[in-house]
Amino acid sequence: MRKINVALTCFLLLLFTFCSQPERAPEEVRVRISIDPETLSPVSYNHGSALQILNLLFQSLLGADLGTNEIKPFLAEDMPTVERQDSLTLITYTIREEAEWTDGSPVTAKDVAFTLKVAKAPLLNNESLRPQLEFIQDIRIDAENPRRFTFVCAGYAPEMELLTGDFFILPAYLYDPENLLQHLAVATLNGDLSELEDDEKLKEFAARFNAPAFGQDPKLLQGSGGYTLENWEKGQYLTLTRKNDWWGNNTSNTQHLTAIPQRVSFQVIPDITTALLALKNRQLDVLESIPAAEFEQLKKQDSFLQDYALHTPDAYEFVYAGLNTRRPKFANKRTRQAIAHLLGTESVVKVAMQNYATPTAGPVPPSIPDLYNSKLQPYTFDAEKVTNLLKAAGWAQEQGGWYQTLNGKREQLTLEVMYRAGSATYENAAVILQQNAAKLGIPVQVQAVESSLLASKSRQHDFDLFYRSLGGNPFAFNFKPLLHTEYAAESGLNYTGFGTPESDQILDKISGTVNSREELAKLLKRLQAILHEEAAIIPMYYVKERVAIHRRFTNAKISGLRPNYDVSAFTLKEE
Repeated sequence: MRKINVALTCFLLLLFTFCSQPERAPEEVRVRISIDPETLSPVSYNHGSALQILNLLFQSLLGADLGTNEIKPFLAEDMPTVERQDSLTLITYTIREEAEWTDGSPVTAKDVAFTLKVAKAPLLNNESLRPQLEFIQDIRIDAENPRRFTFVCAGYAPEMELLTGDFFILPAYLYDPENLLQHLAVATLNGDLSELEDDEKLKEFAARFNAPAFGQDPKLLQGSGGYTLENWEKGQYLTLTRKNDWWGNNTSNTQHLTAIPQRVSFQVIPDITTALLALKNRQLDVLESIPAAEFEQLKKQDSFLQDYALHTPDAYEFVYAGLNTRRPKFANKRTRQAIAHLLGTESVVKVAMQNYATPTAGPVPPSIPDLYNSKLQPYTFDAEKVTNLLKAAGWAQEQGGWYQTLNGKREQLTLEVMYRAGSATYENAAVILQQNAAKLGIPVQVQAVESSLLASKSRQHDFDLFYRSLGGNPFAFNFKPLLHTEYAAESGLNYTGFGTPESDQILDKISGTVNSREELAKLLKRLQAILHEEAAIIPMYYVKERVAIHRRFTNAKISGLRPNYDVSAFTLKEE
């Protein structure tokens, strides 16, 4: 077999990728993304890289200022007013007078109403956004001020203020030029919507909106943000160009609204080894999620440190293992608990993460002590506990492994582990699980798959166990799309099939009827306890991010919030 020189292959791939691009502008920032987004639809995007790009194209009413880790008004001119009326909450916004679309027309309350229709109507690819906004029952537009409106919300929860401002506003003029959704009222898009599925105008709009073009065509991907999509070479790069005289740069007292770099180029480099080579060759300005071992090596290279600054913010991203509860051999929670002990989280943190991580027992960050359930202990490797749990679940240890008769069929306890190809961290975690399981006589097969295949298999419930990460923030904790049984059907986001009547009830309360921080804390701590006991979704650790940024830029706004820096604020140092 001919041996391939990996370093040479990586170099040739880099040479092809970078040489095929337009000449680099002086103020251009080059950022690596690991995945070419399937779509840049502001409603149905499905990866962090897509969100990072969308944040430069579109805007929400409110957003996080990564320089201060505070929620601030973006499209809104100020934070909303909140008024409680019996069982309703009225949340009122006014859009900035300066805010405008790419064609120069103003952003108005009608655009917000249109966005709500897209988010709530049936037939549309809005499954991830719909549950976030289901508590918004109606919108009232001020007759005297087309930029002022009120959301009519069911119940009350402290997070409502944030959630009403945390979705991209769409340009109605561009997305629905024929006014196909104009006849629909937001107030009618609640409860059972089956009758609307025969609405001819809605069906016509859905056929267009669900088409790939709505997530890929630069002519449609135009929002109120400071950039436009200049070029998208699939599998290679996406280039965004700053708008001329963007309105956000001409607004007073809005230092958090920025579009400073002339061009931002996102380089699609799935393999981290190739990405590190590009970084060391000064072909990238930004690289995040650097493997811990490599990060430690970079810290010792003086020549590299002359050009790059290294940052380690505590991120709001946790890594978890997901078990498919629909499969008979994983239906018993004691079996799942045994597997949770085999994960060896403590070894993963030490070996794979070089201690750039904090073990967690739940999906709430331990750094938020009033909401984190500190009474729970993260699962650690314990051979005796694994043995006892498996026996309690009905497994018998025989020569060659563990066996049990399930649904009339004799089955061996085996495990297929799936993770995203190119992730050294997930690979190390899978190997640690494999080694721990081998000590107990449990065969484990490890398989690295491309991101698109991982997503497809997860949606179709075609897996035993996967490793994934989930990004969050310190402001909102609506886990309903991930954990509620309502979203456990095929193509839903509840991939593992987790859910109990109590957990569903808690998730419903959190998303709509929480009255105080204390009540939220009580519900979240109970939810974490249920998750820990059910062991379908097994939180492992929160990440301490590892980022390199070229020193020719200042004002990076390093943050624990993804993507851990604000590329729109990067300012070229004066020579």
